[in-house]
Amino acid sequence: MGETSRRSDPSRDGGVLLHTDGTGVMRLRGAWCVAATLLGVGLGAGAGALAAQEEDDIGLPVGAVPPAAQIEDLDGRPVDLGAYVGKRPLLVEFWATWCPLCKALLPRMEAAHQKYGDRVLFLVVAVAVNQSKGSIRRHQAAHAMPFPILWDTDGRATRAFQAPSTSYVVVLDAKGRVVYTGTGADQNIEEAVKRSLRGTEAQKPRG
Repeated sequence: MGETSRRSDPSRDGGVLLHTDGTGVMRLRGAWCVAATLLGVGLGAGAGALAAQEEDDIGLPVGAVPPAAQIEDLDGRPVDLGAYVGKRPLLVEFWATWCPLCKALLPRMEAAHQKYGDRVLFLVVAVAVNQSKGSIRRHQAAHAMPFPILWDTDGRATRAFQAPSTSYVVVLDAKGRVVYTGTGADQNIEEAVKRSLRGTEAQKPRG
């Protein structure tokens, strides 16, 4: 608790936001406040990133299990996100090549992946807004990330995970339950990942 950090407002940094019916995105700053109210997403609440999340959920509530969503990999092959849920701890980031918050968050993502990637699966879901699979491949060639990148071609994952913006991170434990959600560049990714591991660490056999 103790330390506080401010979640960034995705509307100021080019984030995307679902329409309330889940059919598309709004990219206008003025639309953010109205849509955030409709979606129940609080803005500007300064608090400890993990503690505040339990009081003011962003996207999926803590304890929820996300529904399955069929998306694709960058080669167009179908991928069932539900197949990854409930197997081992899972981190999913909703991402875009043009998202400055995602770029700023990347060092924290990479540091957590380097430390916990053998126990936690990291996935990046690329939103189908102002980018293509080709542009993502070119971005990867120039700025390779160490995580699999999936393509949310029709927004199914965005709706299933209730993603309000790019840089939205969801962390699930080994039972598929949400233990953390957040947005912005200042998220404590390592602490969120450690939270997902607590139950599984306790169940590991000794000796």
